[in-house]
Amino acid sequence: MSGSLPATFVKGFHDEEQVRRMEYRDLGKTGLRVSIIALGGATLSNLFSDDFDREEGIRMVHEAIKSGINYIDTAPFYGKSEELLGQALKDVPREAYYIATKVARYEPDPAKMFNYTAEKARESVKRSLKLLGVDRVDVLQVHDVDAAPSLDMVLNETIPVLEEYVKAGKARFIGITAYDVDVLKECAERAKGRVHVVLNYARYTLLDNTLLRYMKPFEELGMGIICAAAHSLGLLSNGGPQAWHPGSKELQDVGKRGAQICRERGVELGKLAMYYTMQLEGAATFLIGIPNRELLRINLAAVRDGLTPKEQEVLKYLLENVFTKSYSWGSTLSTVNMFK
Repeated sequence: MSGSLPATFVKGFHDEEQVRRMEYRDLGKTGLRVSIIALGGATLSNLFSDDFDREEGIRMVHEAIKSGINYIDTAPFYGKSEELLGQALKDVPREAYYIATKVARYEPDPAKMFNYTAEKARESVKRSLKLLGVDRVDVLQVHDVDAAPSLDMVLNETIPVLEEYVKAGKARFIGITAYDVDVLKECAERAKGRVHVVLNYARYTLLDNTLLRYMKPFEELGMGIICAAAHSLGLLSNGGPQAWHPGSKELQDVGKRGAQICRERGVELGKLAMYYTMQLEGAATFLIGIPNRELLRINLAAVRDGLTPKEQEVLKYLLENVFTKSYSWGSTLSTVNMFK
C-alpha cells in the first residue's frame, strides 16, 4: 500500500488498500486531484437500456467510491441519473467525492433536447442541486456546445449563468463538453480564463484517435481534460452496440469483428478498450458508464492490474489487423434521432 491518499479519502468509509492502489491526477488547474477512472452517470438510468437495475446501480456507486473513484459526472439529459445519485450519495460523506453535472441538454425528444438559454440554465442547476441532494457541485458544464445555435450564445448567455452559481458558492468550476473537438477547442479558446474543464467523448478509442491532435492546445489553455466513452457507446465490448448506435455500418462492422475475435480468444474487448484509451497522455481522468458492479470490477482491474500477457497479445493483434484507421460518426446533432 505505497500510494498516497487523496483529499477525498475518509477513514472508516473507504477501503484504504483499494484507494492507495488508485492513481490520482490533477484536473487542470482546479486543484482537484481526481481518480484516473471516473464514473459516468449516463448508464445510471434507462436512457440507454430498458433493463437497468436501479438498486444494483446504487450498490455499484457505493462500491466505486469506496474503491477510490472520486469523480462522478451526470446530467439532466441522463433520465433519472441525478435522482439515483442523490439517493446513493445520501449514504456517502460529501467530502468523499467530486460531483459534476450539466446544463443545456435535457429531453430525448429532438425538438426539446437542447436549450442554451439563461433562464433554462438557472432552472436546471436549481433542480440538479435538489435531485443530487447537495448544496454545491464541483463542476458545472455546458453540455454539448457543438449542438448550440452558436458559440456566441454559449459564451454570452449560458456560461454567465454558471458563473453566477460559482460566485454564489453553488459550484466551484466551469466546464464544457462536446463530441466535435474542433468546436470544443474553439469554445475553450474563446472562453479562456472562464472555463476550467473540457470533456470530450469517444474521440480517443480503438476506433478514433482524433482527440490526440488536440491535447497540446487544451493543455496550453490550462484545461483539465476528461476523456470519456472509451467503449464508444458500447460498440467496443463483447456484447456489442445497441441498435441505436450512431456509427456507420462500416464502423460498427469493425467493432463487431473485434468483439468476435475477443470472444473466440476468451478475453473481454471492453477491458482492452479501456486499457488502450487510458494510455492517452495528458488526460486527468477517463470517464465511463458503469451500470453494475461486475463491469466496475472489470474496469478497475484494467486500471490497477493492466492486461495479462494473453490480453496484450490479443490487443496487439487487433491494432495490427482490425482497428487500423480512425472513424467518426459525424457530430452530436447527427445522433439526436437515436433517442426518439
